[in-house]
Amino acid sequence: MAWIYLILAGLFEIVWAVGLKYTEGFTRPLPTVITVSAMVVSMILLGLAVRDLPIGTAYAIWTGIGAAGAAILGIILFAEPATALRIGSVALIIAGVIGLKLATLS
Repeated sequence: MAWIYLILAGLFEIVWAVGLKYTEGFTRPLPTVITVSAMVVSMILLGLAVRDLPIGTAYAIWTGIGAAGAAILGIILFAEPATALRIGSVALIIAGVIGLKLATLS
């Protein structure tokens, strides 16, 4: 169950990271409420996950999911550049997340 909490926490991190753009400096009420709510849910789920998972692994995976997801959605939603270096860097983050997951199996 801890891994499910962690994956959900990472997905909510993507929501709040992307949501920051839509808040326009926390001046738009609805995007602000959604973003802050996603932050709270993300942290609660991360807290539940670290009851059973090592903090270093869980935190790195949580931030990796958020970073990769935000970068990918930045390209899709905000027309951020999809350069080879950027895509390769996101691939490295994803590889790191997978590696950390595999490392906790042994």
